[in-house]
Amino acid sequence: MTRILARPEPRRRLTWPPGAPPVGLHLGVQTGLLKTARRARQIGATALQIFSDNPTAWRRRPEPPADAPRFVEYAARAGIGRIAIHASYLINLAGGAEPFASQSRAGLIHELQRAAAYGARYVNTHIGSHRGSGHAAGIARIATNVEAILDETPSEAILVLENAAGGGDTLGATIEELAAITAAITRGHERLAFCLDTAHLWGAGYDVSTEEGAAAVIDRFAELLGLERLALVHLNDSRSERGSRTDRHEHLGAGRIGPIGLGALLRDPRLAGTTFIMETPGEDAGYDAVNLRRAWLLWGGAETLPELPPKAFKLNRRASRR
Repeated sequence: MTRILARPEPRRRLTWPPGAPPVGLHLGVQTGLLKTARRARQIGATALQIFSDNPTAWRRRPEPPADAPRFVEYAARAGIGRIAIHASYLINLAGGAEPFASQSRAGLIHELQRAAAYGARYVNTHIGSHRGSGHAAGIARIATNVEAILDETPSEAILVLENAAGGGDTLGATIEELAAITAAITRGHERLAFCLDTAHLWGAGYDVSTEEGAAAVIDRFAELLGLERLALVHLNDSRSERGSRTDRHEHLGAGRIGPIGLGALLRDPRLAGTTFIMETPGEDAGYDAVNLRRAWLLWGGAETLPELPPKAFKLNRRASRR
């Protein structure tokens, strides 16, 4: 019988063994960048994803926060070796309507130009929707926008395009479509990478609940794009039905995907250099630490995870879709 966790906060900080990939979470920065880095260290994260600004607004702050230099220094000392910025939810690289198309380009240019100030190499973005104009037109606009964005941003910053669950007119729900986007881009390939979100894969119809299914996704990505392009894996469980085209994140191993496939991805030796980020609910209730420990257990080979208390599934889920 599985044990029910009596408290969400582990008593000791995790230590990841040699060979483990960088693993962390998306954490909020409302109380300051430095506090976020300290929290990441406290729970044993070796990677971190943040928003650099309000993810639901176009307006960007003109300068990084005052504590950004201390954040970068502290993260380096604390062994948080991979930092990613998640761009605004408003960005749509596939749409042609103005002013949103221009705002999307400008928003990503801003994020890539400022990434180094946060110690980040990766800027992750949702690809967006063609808004009824068709896949071919949408992919063409993505290629044009990506090329323009990379032309105006520092060479060390990597633009990361995230797969979609496939709802509406969104693009990038299949690995084949990600490959088509790559083929349409004529320059800047050395600065273009991808993120596979497991909850999005599940919503798009990929069965990543088994070792075989998880391996098949990585096989296909390697075949069509090359694993050197897989910068991030958003390691999320899902509340949605497979193939539902919806995206509802759940605590790791406690959703419909479950621990087997998620653990297989985390332990896949081909992904040792890939950064794993969880975007799971309940950060403000201490479940950031719980989910990181669950990832640690999966890395160690666990096929079952401790049962979570009922209150874990009644948390504010405002941050459970990214």
